[in-house]
Amino acid sequence: MARSPKTPAKSKAPAKSTASKSSKSGPTPDELKQYYREMLVIRRFEEKAGQLYGMGLIGGFCHLYIGQEAVVVGMQAAAEPQDTVITSYRDHGHMLACGMDPKGVMAELTGRRGGYSKGKGGSMHMFSREKNFFGGHGIVGAQVPLGTGLAFAHKYKGDGGVCMVYFGDGAINQGQVYESFNMAAIWNLPVIYVIENNKYGMGTSIERTSKTPDLHTRGAAHGIPGEPVDGMDVIAVQEAAARALKQCREGKGPVILEMKTYRYRGHSMSDPAKYRTKEEVQKVRREHDPIDTLAHKLLEAKVVTEDDLKAIDKEVKAMANEAAEFAQQSPEPDVSELWTDVLLEA
Repeated sequence: MARSPKTPAKSKAPAKSTASKSSKSGPTPDELKQYYREMLVIRRFEEKAGQLYGMGLIGGFCHLYIGQEAVVVGMQAAAEPQDTVITSYRDHGHMLACGMDPKGVMAELTGRRGGYSKGKGGSMHMFSREKNFFGGHGIVGAQVPLGTGLAFAHKYKGDGGVCMVYFGDGAINQGQVYESFNMAAIWNLPVIYVIENNKYGMGTSIERTSKTPDLHTRGAAHGIPGEPVDGMDVIAVQEAAARALKQCREGKGPVILEMKTYRYRGHSMSDPAKYRTKEEVQKVRREHDPIDTLAHKLLEAKVVTEDDLKAIDKEVKAMANEAAEFAQQSPEPDVSELWTDVLLEA
């Protein structure tokens, strides 16, 4: 029989304050520049990953995050060091936003020894305990109960942490998602369920798969509050994340954030994306691109100049090229690695 997590009389939180960053009046100009750079890092990294896949240097599946950068950058902007992250197979952006080294991520994509999972996990299965990133997961929706378990651990230990569980509109109808909602609500777990609604589950639109397309309402039966968020606006995401994190840290239980976002590429690199028109994609890129939108705001507020943005882009492109070069030079795993990391004896 499942136990309810204990609530210690005194928190065992680390010395660093766990107060939410929502106490600020809003992002500073320097923070906005940092958001811009972090989104651009993800964009350029993913573009380079797409090139390497086309060259046959990345095997298996590869799901790119291009278009959705504002979601994870905005969420991480409000997070604290003790918070944890777990996500699906569209995970490269989350790794980079959590501070994982682009070289190690790219090396893992190419199956090299210098990768985060020693070249054995590939695109969908790498993690970093050091950065509190508990993996991309290839089984649709499987990360949701695992993330709920991470939230259980935060409450049990009293470390002040919150788990941010990312999953897509394609996973929202999985039964294990609602089992997780119920457990999280019963135990008031510190967890934010981040639904990255990019409008298409593989090649099927959300309107064809969900009778209730307002996905932020899916926790209502469990008493979980939900909020729709413009997932193409990093500032809106950061503000929503700050509110949700504050609620979790105050012991008020789980929150659902539905990020209304969009992916420009196909579901995976093998998807020709014929289920939508080029005009649809171009319209989103032209009118709602998260990086271009923030760049326009920074220029309008005279926080940066066009030359500043060009310099940032040059620096970021060099980083992506360096990561690709490192990956190609890193050796492949030794055959003996087939027998390592299979069993942990505690």
